[in-house]
Amino acid sequence: MGLSSILLLQAPPIPSLSSSTHFCCHSSSLPPPCAISKLQRRPQLFPSASPPSRGWNLSRKRCALAARAAAGGSAAEALRRILESPGIHQGPACFDALSGRLVERAGFPLCFMSGFSVSAARLGLPDVGLISYGEMADQGRQITQAVSIPIIGDGDNGYGNAMNVKRTVKGFIQAGFAGIIIEDQVSPKACGHTRGRKVVSREEAVMHIKAAIDARRESGSDIVIVARTDSRQAVSLEESLKRSRAFADAGADVLFIDALASREEMKAFCEISPLLPKMANMLEGGGKTPILNPVELEEIGFKIVSYPLSLIGVSIRAMEDALAAIKSGRVPPPGSLPSFDEIKDTLGFNDYYEEEKRYSISPSQPSYQRGTVYSPGMSSAYNTRLTTAERPEQSQRADDPSDPVVEVVTPYVYDNFNSGDRSRQSGMWSRSLRLKITGRNGLEKLDVRIPAGFLEGMAGVIPGLGGVNIMQMLEDASIEGGPESGKILLDFNDAMGDRIQVFVE
Repeated sequence: MGLSSILLLQAPPIPSLSSSTHFCCHSSSLPPPCAISKLQRRPQLFPSASPPSRGWNLSRKRCALAARAAAGGSAAEALRRILESPGIHQGPACFDALSGRLVERAGFPLCFMSGFSVSAARLGLPDVGLISYGEMADQGRQITQAVSIPIIGDGDNGYGNAMNVKRTVKGFIQAGFAGIIIEDQVSPKACGHTRGRKVVSREEAVMHIKAAIDARRESGSDIVIVARTDSRQAVSLEESLKRSRAFADAGADVLFIDALASREEMKAFCEISPLLPKMANMLEGGGKTPILNPVELEEIGFKIVSYPLSLIGVSIRAMEDALAAIKSGRVPPPGSLPSFDEIKDTLGFNDYYEEEKRYSISPSQPSYQRGTVYSPGMSSAYNTRLTTAERPEQSQRADDPSDPVVEVVTPYVYDNFNSGDRSRQSGMWSRSLRLKITGRNGLEKLDVRIPAGFLEGMAGVIPGLGGVNIMQMLEDASIEGGPESGKILLDFNDAMGDRIQVFVE
């Protein structure tokens, strides 16, 4: 997480743009001039450019979320603080959890989820209305869970009428979005910089914004409503300005006209409802809107700016170059390919390993059979002790027909046994044995495969084996030429009435 995200969490609260108070020229809830002056003099919380934070990891993200929760904040409230702070704030557009994480790691205070890029990455299809509400909400949920900075989601046109808009807004709230963009295109909608754009009537577009605000209120949320119009290309600049004023009157939090064609049009847009934040869209690589730097955009009057194609665009080019290199018999050059350690650091492997240590258990071998305890480092390879007498409730459960028959192969035994007498590494001593204990009721209590040397330590701990020279019996079996698999070496009932059998594997 970058410095800007930390400052966001530590910044003292400032007057919020509540969903019921909208600072527009038509509102009667304007703050006094002194309040505006003080607000404008507050230090900027987020620099326009922050150096990448190489130490980003899962723990820092969780700490950021915990700090925000402790302060009673939400992603939407964090976004509102950004909108209320001086300066312009950049938000690259991500398309999945990894790209969202990289945006946060680079130090940006907010991020957009681009419908254009999600359609490309998730479906491999153009942004022409083919992707669905469910797919967008699911993709957004993956992104918001991977980061701690606020995410503004692309809600398209709400995927239908005003009732569909309400469902979309509620779904985006549940997915964890801090803001949602609702536009006025007809279905099927498409990228605003492509040809053939059509919009619904101004009255219907306003009702969609009102429906979005109602959905927010009904959900008890404070999600930021970004009202977008595509009427600049579909109708005219004048119509787009009228719609923006109407959206402000309806209660939108941020205004956005897509595909403005000149610097002059951008200035005209920022002059309406001057106290409402304006969003700019710098469509890289040849869109209809002039590409301006953040300083120029701030001078015009914009508050937030998105870069919708940078990440998906460079990803496409990088993958094409890598595939061309592989096809020619090479691998991508080091300059374009992070090291494996760098990739692991980006994904949080090292932090995962550190956190995993918090839940590690002792190195002793756990018990695999109810009532049986295995622990290395005893006088023999293992010290096995049946504890049913100490825990009678486990003795009862051992007779349950649902109890599993557990097969245990223990690596410690091989290591300890092989370090002993070298003469015992051949013949019978290299064989495995099967120890089977059957209760008086005919149900199996234990069924394990063990190295032959394991029995040397079992004679003193299993009732009924006391006084039986297991090792001599194995020596005799070896002298006899080595028994075939399945031969029974021992078969008797112990003092508790359990049947003990030892087979050669």
